[in-house]
Amino acid sequence: MNSYYIINLLIYAAVDATACLGLNQQFGVAGITNFGFIIFQAAGGYTAAILALPSQSANGGFQTYIGGWNLPFPLPWIGAAVVGGLISLPFTFLVGRRLRGDFAAVGLLVTAVLLNLLVTNYRPLLNGDAGLSLIPQPLQGEYNPQSSGYQWTLTAVAIVVCALVYLFVRRITESPYGRSLRAMRDNDVVADSLGKNLLSLRTAMLVTGGAIAGLSGGILVSYITTWSPAAWGYAETVVLFAAVIIGGTGNHLGAILGAVLVPVGFEEVTRYIPTSNSLPPNLIPSLEWVAIGLLIVIFLWVRPQGILPERKRVIRAGAAASPPSAAAPSPPVPPAPVSAVPVPAASVSAGPVSVLRPADEPPVDREVVLEAVDVSR
Repeated sequence: MNSYYIINLLIYAAVDATACLGLNQQFGVAGITNFGFIIFQAAGGYTAAILALPSQSANGGFQTYIGGWNLPFPLPWIGAAVVGGLISLPFTFLVGRRLRGDFAAVGLLVTAVLLNLLVTNYRPLLNGDAGLSLIPQPLQGEYNPQSSGYQWTLTAVAIVVCALVYLFVRRITESPYGRSLRAMRDNDVVADSLGKNLLSLRTAMLVTGGAIAGLSGGILVSYITTWSPAAWGYAETVVLFAAVIIGGTGNHLGAILGAVLVPVGFEEVTRYIPTSNSLPPNLIPSLEWVAIGLLIVIFLWVRPQGILPERKRVIRAGAAASPPSAAAPSPPVPPAPVSAVPVPAASVSAGPVSVLRPADEPPVDREVVLEAVDVSR
């Protein structure tokens, strides 16, 4: 097993785990069924490509595309994350206002198919079906991208980015804001009745997940140096959903585990399936989709919580009081001396009433307005 094979596995695992973290934040934590998630990863990939590529006339003009700014690293990755978040903003009006639940999921799926067809058939935009190629890798002018040291460094950077994304989404999930997201996921009607702004919550999660997906697309494009519509079909979203469901919906560590098992593991297992010239050429890829679909059905039926279930959060009533301070208690302040002052009861039939007043306050004659007689506690 050579080092290139290990590097390839690690980078794809880091990219898929980053994308699954973004999807799990939307679907597993906030309850947004985003079947158009691959759109944001594709937008990040194309953004990183056109930011890193020179003008379309630099390579002989064999491919046409907008942009071509030849920006240095890490600007293509930052731009990929920003565009992934911005692209998700128009979908907030679809998910938050018009459609919800399954209807929003179908609407996002249809949008993903339409955008894929648009990029495929309109060549002046992003080179059509052929896609973009010869995309420069990070710091390509200073280092040799073919060297083993460069490849290992790029792998380490991809893993570090995935770890930072994990810490980021975990911070959101464990915060009080995360409790609002889980409340919206479990019962959005109750969360709305408690004063939670559901549109704001959905918008924030769509933008957050879109930015993470765009970042994963930028990292992937920088590694494979090519990007085409065939790489982001709507079926890729099903693979990511399978990874989140199998790993554990709502658990970020489960999303990482699912990314390692499903997108990476399935591709590697199929390498060891014996092939024959008598078999159809597309049999093995078709069997992969059948196996992924069966896994989703089995886990939803047998173990819907996934391999690593979401941690149960219990808020106990009557939390223990804070421990007393070690400092010596201050002596009690004696109360001010009081004296009994008789008040004439001209209009009261129950007799005189003694009112306690501070000793230094002069007595004032007042008419009794309210009186309690023979009241015991």
